[in-house]
Amino acid sequence: MKKVLLVLTVAAAVSFTSCKDNAASKVNSDNVAAAEQRDEAAKKVAVMTFEETEHDFGNIPQGQAVEKVFKFKNTGDAPLVVTDAKSSCGCTIPKKPEAPIAPGETGEILVKYNGSGRNAVTKTVTITANTEKGTEQLRIKAFVEAKDAAAQPKA
Repeated sequence: MKKVLLVLTVAAAVSFTSCKDNAASKVNSDNVAAAEQRDEAAKKVAVMTFEETEHDFGNIPQGQAVEKVFKFKNTGDAPLVVTDAKSSCGCTIPKKPEAPIAPGETGEILVKYNGSGRNAVTKTVTITANTEKGTEQLRIKAFVEAKDAAAQPKA
């Protein structure tokens, strides 16, 4: 019985140590190439380059809706995907592009402001995209003239 146990132990030891063949010969070159492509693609980023990031509407009557189209170009080396556009207030509504913007292509973000408030107003729109920073900001300004002030005669 001891001889059988010894033979089984030696056989098991030989079978477990035989896995130490040349590990490099077991590497699939297709998998290595795919991993290199994946790693290279991960280094590429989209870049939103805006013509302007701030717009001043000047003086507007209270309640008058205004809008501005912010134009940008993807100056990066990966497709740009805008996932969200949020404003700092419900009176401002941004509209983001739905389709990805290829490198070198242009896109637009429409920002509508309903003219609420009074006096100097500043609203911020935060764009969430696959850029290096992850978010970009746009700003609109206006001086909202109160309706009752517009109806009064000027001295």
